[in-house]
Amino acid sequence: MRVHLREKIMVYLRFMVVLGVFLMSVYSADATTPEDAYIAGYAASALKQNFNLDMSSLVVRDGIITLPAGSINAFDRAKALKILSEIPGVIAVDISEDTVQESMAESLGDETIATATQSFLLTVGLLPSGHLFLPLVADPRWAHFSAVYRNYQKNEVAGRNIASVQFGETIPFYRGYFGQSTAQWESGLHAGVFSDFNMDAPSAELLNADYIGSIYSSVRAGQFSAFGRIYHQSSHLGDEFLIRKMATKFERVNLSYEGVDLKLSYELSFGVRVYGGGGGLLRKEPTDLKVWSSQYGVEVRSPWRIESAAIRPIIGVDCKNYEENNWNMDISVKAGAEFEKLQVLGRKMQVLLEYFNGYTPVGQFYKDKVEYIGLGAHYLF
Repeated sequence: MRVHLREKIMVYLRFMVVLGVFLMSVYSADATTPEDAYIAGYAASALKQNFNLDMSSLVVRDGIITLPAGSINAFDRAKALKILSEIPGVIAVDISEDTVQESMAESLGDETIATATQSFLLTVGLLPSGHLFLPLVADPRWAHFSAVYRNYQKNEVAGRNIASVQFGETIPFYRGYFGQSTAQWESGLHAGVFSDFNMDAPSAELLNADYIGSIYSSVRAGQFSAFGRIYHQSSHLGDEFLIRKMATKFERVNLSYEGVDLKLSYELSFGVRVYGGGGGLLRKEPTDLKVWSSQYGVEVRSPWRIESAAIRPIIGVDCKNYEENNWNMDISVKAGAEFEKLQVLGRKMQVLLEYFNGYTPVGQFYKDKVEYIGLGAHYLF
């Protein structure tokens, strides 16, 4: 039995490697983005022409321009952000305090300090790069690409060793400004497929697939951001699982609903972010599902980065409470490292350990309490 399980784990790990190689090949084929040196020269010229500023040592990394807060006065800051954000290839403009960075960097050698953001501006227009509302690291149902192995401490119906694969994305269709301010808004599509496979079954059967699609809008003003959506979710059991369970009293649920929710986020100093919000269901099946839910959490993207390997520690805690479950807490914790050099179309690879305790996010089994630990690879902004 142990040998059989070990073989399944190896097959699953090979799948993750193949997926990573494929995505990296896609990224390497995309050579349309101007290099950072070109952006730095263009930006320095724009600042010299418009503000008579000599910024020959401008810092540009992966399309993100970083300006020291003291280099430009507050009156000109909004205009400078807009001019720089319109340069071809620029993903974002970040104005940050550099006094703490310089003093701490001297004492830490190869490590780089991520400074506290004072102003942050993304490019505008059709199909822009980046996201105004950053993804929720520990949310089990945030759409992105990932492959995760999970070992359930309790999961009587579905099995103990589960492979969870997610395919999804947040695609902004258009981004613009609110009037003459630097506050921005965007609208787009947020959708994903969340599939779970039972590695203890002879054929690694599909247990459940959740399909989530939504139209969203988000806004950002400085360190504050918000994300609202109207969404649909439907859940479907795997055929092999159903056949195996036909002799038991397992009851299939036709779970399908539409809902709305809103999340608010604020980014503090030293990489700390807090968020919270809630939502409700508009149409639901079964019809006796209760309506309301809440969500809140905290994340820390370490302000210290190991420059030689471009690795940054991250941790997130996500909590949800559903009226359906008598407002009991579902807690998800993820912690690990973000590899900034392993990027695919602007998405950074994260390798995360995870822990979950509460009512399962897997749709068809929503009435079951579970507890699991896991390890996975994720691609997120």
